[in-house]
Amino acid sequence: MNIAIWMIQGILTFMFGIAGVMKTTQPKDKLAKNLPWVNDYSLRTVRIIGISELLGAIGIILPQITGILPVLSPVAAVGLAVIMLMAAFHHIYKMEYKAIRLNVILLILSVIVAYYRF
Repeated sequence: MNIAIWMIQGILTFMFGIAGVMKTTQPKDKLAKNLPWVNDYSLRTVRIIGISELLGAIGIILPQITGILPVLSPVAAVGLAVIMLMAAFHHIYKMEYKAIRLNVILLILSVIVAYYRF
């Protein structure tokens, strides 16, 4: 089971790392082409979401690898789950039901990591 959790942590690190870098570095109009929801928020809010995802991606794996404060990994997983829950609610509110799938998958994976690492 430990190997499966490590794999899930790797997937989450990759997914949230890519999303975080993209949201913190790209201009809003470029992001809006693939992520239409960014038009509903200020650039500052999009950047904060990106930074949160990036920190979560680092936090979900680095403490476990280094052995320094490994309790931070499940805490980061809970934080990422909260981000995905809020994203799903936003898509439900906007009736963008296809966009919810990825949110739910990442939410479930984050909860699994949080459960097994606590």
